[in-house]
Amino acid sequence: MVDEASYRILSLLQQNPELTQRELAQALGVSLGKANYCLRALLDKGWLKAENFRRSDNKTAYLYVLTPKGISARARLAVNFLKRKEAEYEALVEEIARLRKEVGEGSAPD
Repeated sequence: MVDEASYRILSLLQQNPELTQRELAQALGVSLGKANYCLRALLDKGWLKAENFRRSDNKTAYLYVLTPKGISARARLAVNFLKRKEAEYEALVEEIARLRKEVGEGSAPD
């Protein structure tokens, strides 16, 4: 699950580097504290860097930029995320087929 969160954060910030932590938390559906924790972890890994907006009136505003390591990590995480989702999809297809067979073998619907 950590990889999925990292992937989602890196993807969101690659598309919108000016997102605030509050906006990021809302987009991820997590608390502000968790978003801050995840951002710090990605900054510590060297996958992101935070730059102040130079021309901003709000001097606490940051621009989150993916580093070359972050871009590589995002690509690797995307491949793993896709594999995991494909496996989930296949499991769902099998379960749906099993349920259809079960319903077909049961008594007729009311």
